[in-house]
Amino acid sequence: MISVVILGAGNVATHLFKTFNKVDQVSIIQWYNRNINAIKAYKNDVDIIDDLGQLKEADLYILAVSDDAIKSLSSQLPFENRLVVHTSGAASLYDIDKKHKRGVFYPLQTFSKTAEIDFANVPICIEALESPDYHILKNLAISIGSPTKKVNTDQRNVLHVAAVFVNNFTNQLYRVAHEITESEGAEFDLLKPLILETAKKVQDLSPYMAQTGPAKRNDKKTLKKHLKLLQDPYHKDIYNLLTSSIQRTHGRKKL
Repeated sequence: MISVVILGAGNVATHLFKTFNKVDQVSIIQWYNRNINAIKAYKNDVDIIDDLGQLKEADLYILAVSDDAIKSLSSQLPFENRLVVHTSGAASLYDIDKKHKRGVFYPLQTFSKTAEIDFANVPICIEALESPDYHILKNLAISIGSPTKKVNTDQRNVLHVAAVFVNNFTNQLYRVAHEITESEGAEFDLLKPLILETAKKVQDLSPYMAQTGPAKRNDKKTLKKHLKLLQDPYHKDIYNLLTSSIQRTHGRKKL
């Protein structure tokens, strides 16, 4: 059994707690947050604390906090030579204070507190300086049914950038589409099957092969009509930028 202390109370920390708490292979010793009110709802399920001096010994301490807090929090931990990891896709492994054994346990997924997550569909990217520490982290991921991947810092960083494109930027495009449909009283819900089909296609095809639409086929008449329909200059800029990107990828002449 792997004993774990979670530090932090954000979306990732909450989902990790709920998931670890369901499996027999993991024992959550404590949950720390500087504002104990944020985790008070779980006081009957785990020992909650807001004082680092009360931390108990465990196999692993998970810093599920903001990137900016990793260095400071890890340096404040009142012990050394124990395995301390963060969950960030962008922060360096070396942001963790060197007095600790250091690692990264990065769940490559988007987390919202109210949305259920099946960790069987969450790849865990693992980075560690020592082989025994890597195996602890791998076993932890396996215990919750997650696929694992050993990555280095550069690979993790580019995965995080790519994740911003496929998740955050894509979601913003959904928001833009919502604004566009609302402008004429059309129903955004009619686009949801298309959203699902687009995501489904890239499970089997490369994004390059899956691309369709007026930009790829250089349909100048449709491109000009779309730009005329768009009223918001920001929407026009986004449309032009992405059209140009598609045309560059597929060797089409620009509008």
